[in-house]
Amino acid sequence: MNVNQSAPPVPPFGQPQPVYTGYHQSSYGGQPGSTAPPTPYGAYNGPVPGYQQTPLPGVSRAPPSSEAPPASAAQAPCGQAAYGQFGQGDVQNGPSSTVQMQRFPGSQPFGSVPLAPVVSQPTVLQPYGPPPTSAQVTAQLAGMQISGAVAPALPPVGLGYGPPTSLASASGSFPNSGLYGSYPQGQAPPLSQAQGHLGAQPPQRSAPPQASSFTSPASGGPRMPSMTGPLLPGQGFGGPSVSQPNHVSSPPPQALPPGTQMTGPPGPPPPMHSSQQPGYQLQPNGSFGPARGPQPNYGSPYPGAPTFGSQPGPPQPLPPKRLDPDAIPSPIQVIEDDRNNRGSEPFVTGVRGQVPPLVTTNFLVKDQGNASPRYIRCTSYNIPCTSDMAKQAQVPLAAVIKPLARLPPEEASPYVVDHGESGPLRCNRCKAYMCPFMQFVEGGRRFQCCFCSCINDVPPQYFQHLDHTGKRVDAYDRPELSLGSYEFLATVDYCKNNKFPSPPAFIFMIDVSYNAIRSGLVRLLCEELKSLLDFLPREGGAEESAIRVGFVTYNKVLHFYNVKSSLAQPQMMVVSDVADMFVPLLDGFLVNVSESRAVITSLLDQIPEMFADTRETETVFAPVIQAGMEALKAAECAGKLFLFHTSLPIAEAPGKLKNRDDRKLINTDKEKTLFQPQTGAYQTLAKECVAQGCCVDLFLFPNQYVDVATLSVVPQLTGGSVYKYACFQVENDQERFLSDLRRDVQKVVGFDAVMRVRTSTGIRAVDFFGAFYMSNTTDVELAGLDGDKTVTVEFKHDDRLNEESGALLQCALLYTSCAGQRRLRIHNLALNCCTQLADLYRNCETDTLINYMAKFAYRGVLNSPVKTVRDTLITQCAQILACYRKNCASPSSAGQLILPECMKLLPVYLNCVLKSDVLQPGAEVTTDDRAYVRQLVTSMDVAETNVFFYPRLLPLTKSPIESATEPPAVRASEERLSNGDIYLLENGLNLFLWVGASVQQGVVQSLFSVSSFSQITSGLSVLPVLDNPLSKKVRGLIDSLRAQRSRYMKLIVVKQEDKLEMLFKHFLVEDKSLSGGASYVDFLCHMHKEIRQLLS
Repeated sequence: MNVNQSAPPVPPFGQPQPVYTGYHQSSYGGQPGSTAPPTPYGAYNGPVPGYQQTPLPGVSRAPPSSEAPPASAAQAPCGQAAYGQFGQGDVQNGPSSTVQMQRFPGSQPFGSVPLAPVVSQPTVLQPYGPPPTSAQVTAQLAGMQISGAVAPALPPVGLGYGPPTSLASASGSFPNSGLYGSYPQGQAPPLSQAQGHLGAQPPQRSAPPQASSFTSPASGGPRMPSMTGPLLPGQGFGGPSVSQPNHVSSPPPQALPPGTQMTGPPGPPPPMHSSQQPGYQLQPNGSFGPARGPQPNYGSPYPGAPTFGSQPGPPQPLPPKRLDPDAIPSPIQVIEDDRNNRGSEPFVTGVRGQVPPLVTTNFLVKDQGNASPRYIRCTSYNIPCTSDMAKQAQVPLAAVIKPLARLPPEEASPYVVDHGESGPLRCNRCKAYMCPFMQFVEGGRRFQCCFCSCINDVPPQYFQHLDHTGKRVDAYDRPELSLGSYEFLATVDYCKNNKFPSPPAFIFMIDVSYNAIRSGLVRLLCEELKSLLDFLPREGGAEESAIRVGFVTYNKVLHFYNVKSSLAQPQMMVVSDVADMFVPLLDGFLVNVSESRAVITSLLDQIPEMFADTRETETVFAPVIQAGMEALKAAECAGKLFLFHTSLPIAEAPGKLKNRDDRKLINTDKEKTLFQPQTGAYQTLAKECVAQGCCVDLFLFPNQYVDVATLSVVPQLTGGSVYKYACFQVENDQERFLSDLRRDVQKVVGFDAVMRVRTSTGIRAVDFFGAFYMSNTTDVELAGLDGDKTVTVEFKHDDRLNEESGALLQCALLYTSCAGQRRLRIHNLALNCCTQLADLYRNCETDTLINYMAKFAYRGVLNSPVKTVRDTLITQCAQILACYRKNCASPSSAGQLILPECMKLLPVYLNCVLKSDVLQPGAEVTTDDRAYVRQLVTSMDVAETNVFFYPRLLPLTKSPIESATEPPAVRASEERLSNGDIYLLENGLNLFLWVGASVQQGVVQSLFSVSSFSQITSGLSVLPVLDNPLSKKVRGLIDSLRAQRSRYMKLIVVKQEDKLEMLFKHFLVEDKSLSGGASYVDFLCHMHKEIRQLLS
C-alpha cells in the first residue's frame, strides 16, 4: 500500500479488510453475538458455585499486623504458614466446627485503641489484660446479622450482583493487646440471618447502591439458623422492615423460647437472591454451599472449650461465636455470580459509562463506539462532578490501559484507516484525533471537538452530508466515526527526522562466563535459537519476518559476530575496552535470517564449544546494553536486546555493582534503599536507549544476589520485561525458560512508541504507572510495548464536570510495527459523571481499584518505609468505605459494617496486597525476589493482578472426569482443603499440585503411576504421561491454565504435611500468614474498627 497516495473524496478503509464485510450499525463485521468465546483470560471459564448470600460456618483468624509477629508466635521460614493440626482456630480438612474455639489469654496481640462500645456498657481498658468474659462479649455482640442497607432504587442494569448482604460487626469494646484493637484470636460475635433491620428507617433522597453489611447486636439482629444454641428472647428470623422495598421478603419471624436448641433452620430456608442461579450441592469438605446445620463429629480444638448446648437464656449469656468466613463476602461466589449473570450476552460498548463484566468472566465484546474493556478498564465508570466530591469519597479515578492487548479470535483487530498524505484528522487546538464523539455542525462543513469544544473546519476531501439526526451519512462506513478502537496509518510527519523507519532488529546477547557454561544454559540457548529464529514476529500475511538479527557474547569483554551471508564461517571481533564501548563492525552484524541461515547455524554450534573451558567468572552488564544500543543507532533502526545474564556485574567497567544485600534493613527506614538502584548510571543508559527505540528484555539466571533492583532499571524504563530463574538447572527449568523465551521472541511488539492520554475539560491525567520513561508530564515514551504491558493512568479534577456531557478519555499510541510501518492506535472511552456519591459507588470496579492501589503502593516503597505504605493503603480503604457508610447507606447501628455491593471484595483483596512479599516479606523471601515482583506488578493488567493477589484453588476429584470444563474453584484457605482430595493452585507465576494424605490409592496410581501416597516424589515438576481419563484431564487442565497466562508456570507437586507445604500455604491468602499478615476475617474486623473511628 502506498502511504503517500491521495485520498479519495469519501475513502473507504484504506486497505481491504476481509473481516469487515457487512459493517452495519447493529452488528459489526457480522460478528456472532450468541456464543461467548474463550478470552485471553479464559482461566476463569468453568462453573463455580453461585454466591447465594447465605452465611456458612467458618473460621476466625489472627489479626493483621504491619510489624513483626509477637515473640509468642512461632517463627518459620518464608512463604510458609505454620499451622499445627488445629493451628488458627480451625479444623484442618473438614467442615469448620460449630464448637466454640477458645484462645489462651494473650496468645495473640490485637489493638492498641479501645473500640467504641456498641451498647452502653463500660469499656474495658486493660492494656494487656486477659480476654473478656463471655458475658462481656455477648453483652456487646449478642448477634450478628446479615442485612442490607436500605436501597430504595434497584442498581443499574449490568451490575450482576444479588441483593445486599451484610456482615456482622467485628467491633465492640475489648481489651487491647496489640496492634489492631479487635477480638481475642479465635473469638468473634455470633452470626444471625435476617433480611433487614428492626424498626423503620426514613427513606433517603438519593438511592444508595446495593450494599453488604455486617451487623452487631445493637440492631437486635437474630442469629443465623445454622448455628446451634438458643436464641436470645425476642429474636427470630426477621423479614425486611416495611420501609425497605428493595429486599426480598422472607418468612415471618419465628421466635424461639430461651433454651431451645436449634439444630437446623426452622421453617423455610432464606430466599436465594436470584432466580436464575441454581443452588449448589454441599461439598464434604465444607468448601461451599448453603447454610449448614451443626457438625456433630468435631471436638473442641482446645481442652475445656465449651460447646453450644441448651444453656439457660439471659441469665447465662452465650459464649462468643467465631465470625464465620462463609458469612463474609466470598470472591469465588462473586466471580461465579458475574459469570452466570453476564457471561452469556455480548458486552456491547455503545452505551456511555457501562461497567463491564469482571475480568474473570468469559465474554464477547462488540465495539459500538467505546473501547473494549480488554484495552481500557476504569476504577469507576461514573466519576464525581467536582473535586470536593472526589476528595470526600477518596476513590482513586484511574484507568488501566493495555493499548496493544491481544484479542480472542472471535473479535476483530482494530481496523487500519489510511487518509493518505493528509494524515489523520485532528482538532487544531488540543490535537485530539477524530472519534465517534466529535460533533459535526453547519451541514457537515465543520466539527466541534468533544475534548476542548474548539470548532474546526472539515477538509474538502473528508466532507460528507449529515442525516436528519445530525450524524454523517457515512458514519458507519468509517471506523473513526463508529468504533471505540481503530488505527491510522501515520504520515512521514509522525516519524523521527521526517523519514519512514527501517524494520526493527533483535540482538541476542549471551553471557558466556563460567556459571552460564557450567549450568548448561549456553548450550541449551544456542540449540533453541536455531529453530526459534524461524518464528520472529511478522505483519499480517507476510511470508517471512522483516526483523534482522545480530549476536554478541560477553563475560569481562564483548565478542561481536559477523554473520554475513557471503561468509563461509562466522567471524568474531573482541572489544576489550568496555569503558568506551563501540561497535567494531556494521556490515554483517545485523542480517536477514533466511539469507544468513547457514552462517548463523554454524555460529550457534560453535559458541558452546568456544567457551567450554572458560574459567572467567566475572561479568560486565552496562557496556553490553550500551553496545546493543550503539549497534541499533548505527543501523538507524529501533529494536530489542535479549540479554541472558547470570551474576552480579563486579568486573571493572561502567555500571559495576557491589553486593549490598542486607536483611537487617527490613522494617527500618532504610528498607527503601533495597528497592532503589545502586547507581544512577543505569537511568542515564535507559534514557539513551529510549531515545534510540532500544528495548531491553532481561533473562536472569542467578545462583545468589544479583541486585535485581538495579539490573531491572533499563528493562523497566524501556518497556521491556525481566525473567528470573534462580538456581537454574537444565533438567528442572528448561521447559519454563524455553517457553518464556519462545513467547517473548514471537510476541508482537510496537517499537519507538509514544503514548498520550487526552481527556475532556474538567479532568486531566496527573500520574502514570508502568514500564516506560517520561521526559515531560504528558508523553509516555516506550522503546518497546507488547500486548502484555499496561500503563495505568490516574486522573484528577481541574474543573467542574457536567452530568449531561460526561467525561471522555482518548489514548493515542504512535508506534512502529514489526514490519517497520508507523501507525497510530486510538482508544476512546466515555464515562458518566454524577452529583450523588451513591452513583459513584454503584459503578466502581474493585479489581481495577486493587490493580491501581497495588501499583501505587509498590511505587511508594521506593521513597517511604514499608509500614507507612501499608498504613496509607489501610487508611484510604477505610475512608472509601466510611464515606459510603456515612453518605449512602441507610441509618443503622454503628455495630454494622456496611460495604457497597461493588466493593464488597475490597477488604479481602486489599489484605492480599498488604500481605504480599513486597509489603510484608517472609523470612525466606530474598531482596531480589521482592524487587523482581515489584517491577513485575508495575505493568500487570487487571486479570493478572486479580489472580496474582488472590490465587485460584481448584479441587480436581470433585467434578466428573468426563467434564470438559474447569472444576469450580474454592476459597484460598487451608480449611477448604480436604485430605482426601487433590488441588491445583495457580497465581499466574506459580502452579502447585497439592495431594492430600488420604487421597484414594486409585487416584494416586492414575496420576503418578505409583501405588501409594508415600511413594509420590515431593517437589516433582512433571506429571507422568499416562493413558487414563484422570491423568489426561489433569494434564489438560494444567496446559490450559498455562495457556491463559503470560508466563510459563512451573508445576510443583506438594504432599500434605511435607516441608514444601509451607511454601504452598503462603498462597492460601485468606489465612493468617507467617510473616504476620492478617487472616481475611481479622482484617475485616480491623477495617470495621478503622471505619468506626473515622465515623466517630
